[in-house]
Amino acid sequence: MTVSEGMYASMRSAVLRGEFEPGQALKPQELATRHGVSLAVAREALLRLVGEGLADRRPNRGFAVPATGADRWQQIAEARSLLEPAALRLAVARGDLEWEAAVRAAHHRLAGTPFHDREGDAGVGDAWAEAHRRFHRALLEGCGNDVVLQTFDRLWTAGELARRWSPVADPSRDAAAEHRALEQAALSRDADRAADLLCHHVLRTAAALRPE
Repeated sequence: MTVSEGMYASMRSAVLRGEFEPGQALKPQELATRHGVSLAVAREALLRLVGEGLADRRPNRGFAVPATGADRWQQIAEARSLLEPAALRLAVARGDLEWEAAVRAAHHRLAGTPFHDREGDAGVGDAWAEAHRRFHRALLEGCGNDVVLQTFDRLWTAGELARRWSPVADPSRDAAAEHRALEQAALSRDADRAADLLCHHVLRTAAALRPE
């Protein structure tokens, strides 16, 4: 791994794990000194985070972690709530036996993956977050439309912080039950129910972050 890749990976992990507060400034020179890299390497890492929606670039004010109440989370959720239920309807109609098997396997892995990486952790674990992504993508892969799936990938990455923060804001949510219901509706070929469940599931994540 190059110095640039290492710096980017370290910063990405720190932001996702909540080592920086929402809205906190990310100062390139401080980060460069802390990690023993050049200023150029630190700025490159921050620019990559901006591209993933994990940092904001503020004109004349440097970089910062996005705020929990930012409009972007509602806009991403709205976009997903329009795209993904429609894609899931296509997947239910077009999905074959391999799609069914992939959805079952992805849900089984998600259900069996601990929510936290380590006992005592407060945030979402990286292993669970990846299993979560794979389950949602498996649901849609039966649609057979690569453009839709590529759009899903971009929106998923852009909304990762919202998914990390939402469980803290909405601790009573039973995400496991929601995922189980999604799997059952999709594999029973109930397109209407599956689409409705997915729309509600996506919107609830952002609703927990909506400013009061």
